[in-house]
Amino acid sequence: MVRQRSSYLLLWIFLTIVDGDTEVSCVFMERCVLPCSFKIGNEIVIHWFKTPRDLHVHSFYYSRDQLGNQDQYYRNRTSLFKDQISSGNASLQLTSVEVQDEGRYKCHTSTITGNQESFVNLKVDAPVNKVKMNQVENRISCRSEGIYPEPQLTWSTSPPSNITFTNTTTVERTEQLLYNISSSQMLSAGVYHLLFICTISTRRNRRRATLQRLYAVATEPENSSKYHITDECWTTLFAGVFWLLISVVPALV
Repeated sequence: MVRQRSSYLLLWIFLTIVDGDTEVSCVFMERCVLPCSFKIGNEIVIHWFKTPRDLHVHSFYYSRDQLGNQDQYYRNRTSLFKDQISSGNASLQLTSVEVQDEGRYKCHTSTITGNQESFVNLKVDAPVNKVKMNQVENRISCRSEGIYPEPQLTWSTSPPSNITFTNTTTVERTEQLLYNISSSQMLSAGVYHLLFICTISTRRNRRRATLQRLYAVATEPENSSKYHITDECWTTLFAGVFWLLISVVPALV
């Protein structure tokens, strides 16, 4: 009977508590924190892995960092909050975030009171920074670069019109796994006094540029068409939606 109770006690000591996943959004090439906390105790051990291959991201035990098994990809890019570990903070700080960092991370902590595991889903965002529009003869074009994840591009007019926009969008992938997106439209000779709007959006934010032709291209001499361009931005952050309007109106004559 005593032996059976000892077995139950041993099972309880080595029980691992697994917490639910936490979602974290990190901005490309910026600093990001992956949260993790644990029940305070002595003999603290912290391991961070990237699943599913369990790549060693960062380890801490014997009261110091242990980076001998750290994957080369994470060298000089990870750190813990050393002054807060004794208070139960095992959060990982990751610098110069890249698209390849996206994925699921496991935080494993251990003390004499037991083990804990929690998971963080890291998503990388490179927001739409600037939308460029220009006009060459009867063709208008729209472009933006360095975006992640893959953006969407749409055309519209103000006031609304019956113009049919063709699907001419081109998406390119860069060496950094970011996206460049571009599109162009041919304008009819009789179309004028319309505001042409190009909107580029991702899950994190949306920006648009507008181009207004004041005269029909067909009736204007070369290099004499008049228009102005504005660039407007909508950004979504966390659970709320904040509207940020940036308007740049260069006069081109």
